Amino acid sequence: MAKMFLYQLLAFMTVALALAHDIANDALNKRDKRNLLVRSKRRWVLSTFELTEEDPGPFPKLVTQMFNDHMDMLKNNRKFRLTGNGVTEEPLGLFYIHEDGSVYVTKSIDREKYPLFNIKFDILDKETGIPVDRTLAFDVKIKDINDNAPTFEETIMTGEIPENLQEGYLPVQLKPTDTDEENTVNSTVSVKVVSQTPAEPKISVKYVEGSKMNQLAFTGCFDYDKEKSYVVEIEAKDHGTPALSSTATVILKVTDSNTHPPVFKNNTYKTEIKEMESDKEILRVAVTDGDTPNTPGWRAVYTIVKGNEDGNYKIVTDPKTNEGVLTVIKGKDFERTTLTNVVIAVKNEEPLFVCNSGRAKAMTASPITANVTVKVIDVNDPPVFVKKVTDVYEKGGNETRNCAL
Repeated sequence: MAKMFLYQLLAFMTVALALAHDIANDALNKRDKRNLLVRSKRRWVLSTFELTEEDPGPFPKLVTQMFNDHMDMLKNNRKFRLTGNGVTEEPLGLFYIHEDGSVYVTKSIDREKYPLFNIKFDILDKETGIPVDRTLAFDVKIKDINDNAPTFEETIMTGEIPENLQEGYLPVQLKPTDTDEENTVNSTVSVKVVSQTPAEPKISVKYVEGSKMNQLAFTGCFDYDKEKSYVVEIEAKDHGTPALSSTATVILKVTDSNTHPPVFKNNTYKTEIKEMESDKEILRVAVTDGDTPNTPGWRAVYTIVKGNEDGNYKIVTDPKTNEGVLTVIKGKDFERTTLTNVVIAVKNEEPLFVCNSGRAKAMTASPITANVTVKVIDVNDPPVFVKKVTDVYEKGGNETRNCAL
């Protein structure tokens, strides 16, 4: 009987101990669960990570390992989630995270398209999917390599330059661009002339301070009669390693300026007018000019410099023939003047220039003149009374009569 009681007591105690153990385990599991969902004061250690653009792989490639001092406690009850650029936003699927917290990149990246990725990071309760901490973020910066050559906006550029341009800047601006990272050697560009045809005058590239722009310049003179166009090859090269470059071609067209003065075909001319004749063309004079026709350096401007003190004549340019047209505008009296010597001068609309010691210089030349002898021809003037009224007296008888003739 006593032995039976002892067995029953032992069984009761075993059940009680087992029940107590189960209750204790259940309480511990609930406490662990509660601790998992409480926001920790400790934060994930995040930073900016760097990848080199155009990395050849192999892929997937480890970017970083996410870690925390609660990793062991959370190991079986958490999962990770990434969102943002390169994950859930374009470019999609570029980054992913493994269940152990390792972040991977799946392919190479072009920095000129995607220089920086901002990725959001969450740790979730594996059962509920609820974040156990606030959303954090990390950046992935793409490190630039020199994979882009500087380029010009146009590979062929054209410009016009007057022959009499003073040495200095040419009207051609050069602004190459390089899409590599700004303010680095990869995007720092130098521009120079590689070749030019013909070789003179010397053309170079000058940097325009404060403008981030280069401009063609030259020293010397252009000569339209010798060379009417120039071909200049320009190179833009960056300072990266290895240095990359590209070229462009500039075609310059030289326009004619006044390098040849007009010259009268004859030094002396003769013409005649009838006395008192007016408003009539009496002479045309012509010049030769070595400059391009119908340009300011070719068109003639005529003036009377002597022999027109009374304002009897004027001279103008015929725009079609470039001749000087001499006209009498106020008649001359033969009885007063029979011959008149008129001196006319000619110049161009544009000032004459010369290349002196390798530099273009405007020139003030003595006027080129010609002499015109104008003969006044006498005409048969009608007779005139010296007096319009003459008194005549007649005497007859005792009366004297006055008659006006």
